[in-house]
Parts: sequence; structure tokens; C-alpha cells
Amino acid sequence: MLTTLTLITLKPGAGVARWAFAQMATAPRHLQRVAGLQFFQLMGSGADNGFGFWPNMRRYGLLATWARAEDAAAFFTAHPVWAAYQQRSAETWTAELAPLQAHGLWDGQQPFGEGLADKKPPVGPVAVLTRASIRLRRAVRFWQFVEPTSRALAGAEGLRLAIGLGELPLVRQATFSLWESVAAMQQYAYRDARHREVIQLTRREGWYSEELFARFRVVRSIGTVDGRNPLGDKAML
Repeated sequence: MLTTLTLITLKPGAGVARWAFAQMATAPRHLQRVAGLQFFQLMGSGADNGFGFWPNMRRYGLLATWARAEDAAAFFTAHPVWAAYQQRSAETWTAELAPLQAHGLWDGQQPFGEGLADKKPPVGPVAVLTRASIRLRRAVRFWQFVEPTSRALAGAEGLRLAIGLGELPLVRQATFSLWESVAAMQQYAYRDARHREVIQLTRREGWYSEELFARFRVVRSIGTVDGRNPLGDKAML
């Protein structure tokens, strides 16, 4: 199984922004018919690299799991949905990911496979995806912690990329982060005091009705985000 996470940065212009917003409703029915596409989520992002309250109308994300690498290659080479996004994009970036560990559910599904456990830590870059459905009565509390927590994440040593994405504004949120090594990721996850505080609060106060955590080995990093490939000379692994 192959997972891809694609970030799409659109060209400026109101017409492009309106088109992309409409695609959130119309593109899924076409994606449902893509050969080998087993699970997907087309997501928007917020200001401040996805973690802001207000939407960023120029940046979208597409998460997908594929039966075979060939199915992903066929989609990104010639499918009309992807071609339409490319025509309107200033830049795109795709991470090809191999799932290592996953627990929890996304819309009642486990999209990255069952029984995964990264018993042997991978060498090289890793990615982490967290996703949650936020209980409406806890949404204000959640957003109170987003800005300081994301600020701490952005300054973490060894972080190559972090972005917030969402299926629905305010209440269905995901964070994708890319790290140069397992050690760098663990340094932040286990030793950052603000991150630990938020994790404890989510459990104690029951912020989420559904949540998922997944960790991946990065197979390949293709394209650019904000003018650069996040992995630089490690893009081809």
C-alpha cells in the first residue's frame, strides 16, 4: 500500500479561488472512480501555514491511499482531475509515504492498514499525520491552544514541514509534519512541554469524538512548497 500527501498552491486570482472552492464539493465524485484509489480526503487549509482560524483560499491538500504505486503514478500523470489542478497551480508538492504505524479511525475507517507497528525505526525522514473530529462544545477550547502549539511545532529542531489541513472548518482538523529523522520527531513529541500539555488536555477533557494517528517512512518528496522541496537533497530516498 502507498500513501500520498499532496499540497496544492494555486495561482492568485479570484476565479481560481472560486474554482478550487467548488472542487471541494464536485471533485470527490470523480475521485471515487479513480482506479486503485482506496481512500482519499480533499482538504482545505488555514492562514499561518494552515493553523490559522481564517481559510487560505490558495492552498489545498489531497491525502490518498493506493492499492499499487502504479495506480498513483497513473493518476498524477494523466487523470483529468489532477490535470485541472495542475493548470491552476503555482506549485505542487507530493510526499510518497509507506505506513509504519497507525491507530484510530478516520470517518470510521482505518485507511493505512491494520496491525501496523514500526518495530524497527526507519533510517531517514519520517512523517506524522494526526487527525481529529472535534466535539462542537470543545471547539473553542481546541482553538485556544492551536496558535501556541503550532508556534512551538514550527520551531522544533529537525522539522522540515508542518501544515494544518481540514475537511470541515473548525471541527475536522488534521496536522501533517515532516521530520528529518525519528529522533527529531521523538524529541518534540516526548519532550516539548506544551505539546505534552495539549495531549493530556485532550484526554482529560474529551475534545475529540474520533481521532487518528499515523507515522510513515518517506519514500519520495516531489515538487515544492513555498519555492523549495522540504527534504532538499534527501528528496529521493
